[in-house]
Amino acid sequence: LHALPALYPAAAAGLVVLADIGYLGAGIGIRTPRRPHPDIPSPLDADTRTYNRLLRATRALGERAAAELKQRWRALRHVTLSPGRIGAITQAALVLNNAWR
Repeated sequence: LHALPALYPAAAAGLVVLADIGYLGAGIGIRTPRRPHPDIPSPLDADTRTYNRLLRATRALGERAAAELKQRWRALRHVTLSPGRIGAITQAALVLNNAWR
């Protein structure tokens, strides 16, 4: 499931949007890993490898946070129950999660 309709407004608002390789070519403002050019069989340069490592590490933090929330708060496991209110539900879960610690 691609979330491009939700990602484009965030990118247009100047927010940094990090995505995985599945969103390659998604458009301006959506940061994806860089791949070697298909016609040039050379390895990636050091700057590109560093960019990819930093992108993966930063995305991993977000993935871990989302997994923790989904583990603790059952309402976040089945977003289809209330898709119009997922923002408010997630905000409440974040507040409760921080209070829990």
